[in-house]
Amino acid sequence: MGSQVSAAGRCPSPPGPSDANADWMSALSPRLWDVPLHQLCIPGSHDTMTYCLSKKSPISPSESKLLQLLDKVVPCITQPVVHKWSVTQALTVTEQLDTGVRYLDLRVAHMPGGSARNLHFVHMVYTTALVEDTLTEISEWLEGHPREVLILACRNFDGMTADLHEYLATCIRNIFGDMLCPRGEVPTLRQLWARGQQVVLSYDDECAVRRHRQLWPAIPYWWGNQVKPEKLVRYLEQMQREGRPDGLFVAGINLTENLEYILAHPAASLRKVTVPSLPCLSAWVRQQSPGCGPRCVNIIAGDFVDAGTFVSDVIRLNEKLLRC
Repeated sequence: MGSQVSAAGRCPSPPGPSDANADWMSALSPRLWDVPLHQLCIPGSHDTMTYCLSKKSPISPSESKLLQLLDKVVPCITQPVVHKWSVTQALTVTEQLDTGVRYLDLRVAHMPGGSARNLHFVHMVYTTALVEDTLTEISEWLEGHPREVLILACRNFDGMTADLHEYLATCIRNIFGDMLCPRGEVPTLRQLWARGQQVVLSYDDECAVRRHRQLWPAIPYWWGNQVKPEKLVRYLEQMQREGRPDGLFVAGINLTENLEYILAHPAASLRKVTVPSLPCLSAWVRQQSPGCGPRCVNIIAGDFVDAGTFVSDVIRLNEKLLRC
């Protein structure tokens, strides 16, 4: 293949997408109900919450000192540019779930100078949506779709202290309760349905994971950090040749523009770069296979999951398991 493969704080919602995939897991063939989640193909969204980034937010302290300095000196220039290039999704979290996304990339942060308990999401800048409100929104969606299963990845944790991790873990337990699947062997859909569990929660902090058996260790993420789709495809294929990780893992087909590119195209946006690249990336997706072999994929996370047929393409890959 290679390069040849061409609530409070919520934002106003754009026009709703089709919900044809809102219950795709329960609609799978019964033969797939006994396949562990890490052998299924599951669509995900990269930087899930960036549809709600604040245009007035300060730059995250984890970004470069030069960018933070520019934000203090000329915020009228840096903030609009950074916002355009930080947004990777247009749909709200509920709309993403209705579209069929089942892996959410949740980058949690405590904003400097913010309320002691108010946690936001971050991608260079902070969201207007709060973490607790968003987790509640997700829980409410699950109640209406009792046979759908989500993989939530809480990661990054900018500005998080041990006390804030404990607070967040408590919020997670209170909001999801018995929906949480305790860590162990990767379950099947039939097992989860029998236990009334709908959430596998990956948490990228080892200390918190040790304290709470409802939290799973961080899920590996293949992130090519590439500007051009052909180079990203080559990276993903190289990772496949080296062998897939055990258990759940993510293949990220998200493009990441470098600072030089952004400075050359300050009036553009990541969407204007990503959407023209979808034919190449979608071609790669359609050639993948689910299962447990070294070249098989599991979760495929992308930007702008509303564009093209990305989510449906990933879901349809599971049909290949029926031919095995």
